[in-house]
Amino acid sequence: MSNTDIDASEVARRIVDDDTENLFVLDVRNEDDYEEWQIPTSTNVPVYDELLEYDYSGLEDHLEELPENEEIAVVCVAGVTSARAAAFLRDHGFDAKSIPDGMNDWGRVHLEYEIPDAEGVVQIVRPGTGCVSYLAHDGEEAVAVDPTQYVDRYLGLADDHDLEIVGVVDTHAHADHVSGARRLAGELDVPYHLHAADAGELESITALADGDTISVGDRDLETMHTPGHTPGSVSLRFGDALLSGDTLFLRSVGRPDLEDGSEDAIREASGQLFDSLDGLLDLPNETVVLPGHFSDEDVRPLATELGDLRAETTNELLGYVEDGNEEAFVETIVESLSDEPANYNEIKQINWGKEQPGGDVETLELGPNNCAAN
Repeated sequence: MSNTDIDASEVARRIVDDDTENLFVLDVRNEDDYEEWQIPTSTNVPVYDELLEYDYSGLEDHLEELPENEEIAVVCVAGVTSARAAAFLRDHGFDAKSIPDGMNDWGRVHLEYEIPDAEGVVQIVRPGTGCVSYLAHDGEEAVAVDPTQYVDRYLGLADDHDLEIVGVVDTHAHADHVSGARRLAGELDVPYHLHAADAGELESITALADGDTISVGDRDLETMHTPGHTPGSVSLRFGDALLSGDTLFLRSVGRPDLEDGSEDAIREASGQLFDSLDGLLDLPNETVVLPGHFSDEDVRPLATELGDLRAETTNELLGYVEDGNEEAFVETIVESLSDEPANYNEIKQINWGKEQPGGDVETLELGPNNCAAN
């Protein structure tokens, strides 16, 4: 990498580690694009169209607003325009670097975390998309849970930890990102586990059902069927840890409208989700909840004890379940659903095996995470 570039992974690490005192992230995209999806802590100076024409006047007008004693990471859509901006800023005395491949690169970042309160679980976070996946391991064996399409990340992680991946699981048929589970399982010739209700036209699956277990070393992943977000959604218990997929997040729950968007179907799925969450609340309070998504939470790793989630007021929908108020739960979901994830219908078709991934499958999933109910 050139010394005039800064890797998106380094930017992500410094943001997560709160090491941004000497880092200023400058986003030169247009305001609408920035408002839809951006790097946390970044500042928007919307001069993208001008820079495409090699017009630096707009950026020059903002020079007094930029820090003279901090490293400036410039980002655009794909890295070309940000490279021009960074070069212009260096010519004016700033320590400016460009993020190669721009927001596309930001969407590919994967960061890993050990979870002190959940023995045998490695969490893999994609800060650019809000997706979270896992390696559950014991001894020399591991199972990959909800892997992204970037399967080399999991193969490399397993090698780093001297682990053999012996199985792959999708907690549900994803709508926000292209799953890498089938590909990873195929490359390793290991079982691909998925609930039959979410299998679409897939044939080469090992179907999961409530109470099924998946062996990992001397331990087991225990399946809990938790429908609602999708008909085949499952959560996985691994000792004191609960890999809750898109059923339970730290601040919300999985949205129930991505299978059938009619109001009757949403209400029916919301009722199923209420029952699923009610079942999860029967677990011990010390259960460590490990979600499949996050929104703007800055805690890392993303892990909270179930008892703390019950006691806090940040997850309104879980509070309704705790109070046994199904009506308020359903009405809140129906009234507060946000825009669907970008390209979610095409992504679902790929994950169901009904369509083959196209040439630029990476771009399908770029953008904000919209899998939460509110």
